[in-house]
Amino acid sequence: MTVRDATPADANAIYRLLSEFATSHRPDRAVFDDVTFPRIIETAAAGGAEFLVAERDSHVVGYLLALRLPTLFAGGTVLELLELTVDAPLRGLGTGSALIRAAQARARQAKDVEVTVPTRRAADFYRGLGFHETATYLKWSTT
Repeated sequence: MTVRDATPADANAIYRLLSEFATSHRPDRAVFDDVTFPRIIETAAAGGAEFLVAERDSHVVGYLLALRLPTLFAGGTVLELLELTVDAPLRGLGTGSALIRAAQARARQAKDVEVTVPTRRAADFYRGLGFHETATYLKWSTT
């Protein structure tokens, strides 16, 4: 398995994974193609995000998206993990962990102060990778 930066050529595979992953929002392919995917690729290229894919046998089988946020409270940037998904048949085989370890390594290189992840369903997975609970995550929807 290889972990690498996502590229525009990964759009179809990432959209497939996204469609299986999303629970609170239904992805719209036109918005994905025209707005969000190109913007995230651009943001990652500029250092404002980590957008990684896991590849097995030349097929994208997982992805990770984390945004780098400047903060006052932490005295530097925080890398916030927003999306992590792996093809269902490959879950539990180390793909997600490899993506997280790659993001953690990049956070160290970028001198981010911390890596955070809002989650409920996967808390035990992240605890197993050295994360600990520090807050409750709340959201307000504009729609």
